[in-house]
Amino acid sequence: MLLHGPVVTVETDPLEIASQLVAAVLDHAAASGVVTIFARPQSLDRVWVRFGFIPVPEGTLPPDLAGRPGSGLYAWRGGTALWTLREHLRD
Repeated sequence: MLLHGPVVTVETDPLEIASQLVAAVLDHAAASGVVTIFARPQSLDRVWVRFGFIPVPEGTLPPDLAGRPGSGLYAWRGGTALWTLREHLRD
């Protein structure tokens, strides 16, 4: 899954609102059987890290998700940053 966003424009505590949206997305994704979620930073580095996303190279994106605009990439796998990119680096 590739997550673009969330985009939040509120006057008070936009990072908290973004965090609540990301938490809901993670719950839904996990319940739907999603194993890995990729996300573009979009100035939300603190939010991604809070939820266990780790920075990963662009080359880790599956072919169906590659080639989309954006710089930087984070990945989440089951709510923990304790995983490797070994399976992606075999190719």
